[in-house]
Amino acid sequence: MRLYGIVGWKNSGKTGLMERLVTEMTGRGLSVSTLKHAHHSFDVDQPGKDSYRHRHAGASEVLLASANRWVLMNELRGAPEPALPELLDRLSPVDLVLVEGYKRDSHPKVEAHRAATGKALIAPGDPSVRAVASDAHPTIDRPVFCLDDTAVIADFILREVGL
Repeated sequence: MRLYGIVGWKNSGKTGLMERLVTEMTGRGLSVSTLKHAHHSFDVDQPGKDSYRHRHAGASEVLLASANRWVLMNELRGAPEPALPELLDRLSPVDLVLVEGYKRDSHPKVEAHRAATGKALIAPGDPSVRAVASDAHPTIDRPVFCLDDTAVIADFILREVGL
């Protein structure tokens, strides 16, 4: 399975870029899955719902299914957070998996950057960052794209992964 990441600091435009890339690439007929790392606690379940009650009763995994979608919730219950390769193994085969976050992992990435964040680029210290998508014009030894030029960024990523 081909893999490419989008990294950047908070409010750098990562999620918007991911959303636009998925739309662009699926519009070209490719199958795309996404994987997002969260640095905070999150819950996709709602208190009072049956699946919530199952998890809070102690279930290790709860699979919720309907005619429209299914979701598998796995409770770590103190176990270590799974590494990216382990999570990728759980995905069904697709043409490309876009990963948001996991900036410390070694897969190839595009860095989303907004000057207004005031944060320095990640790219200079990380050779796995192959390009920067920015609303500014940083000087760096890698390709720099306009953050909103989704088609050009998609072309770059797809060339990188051989699609």
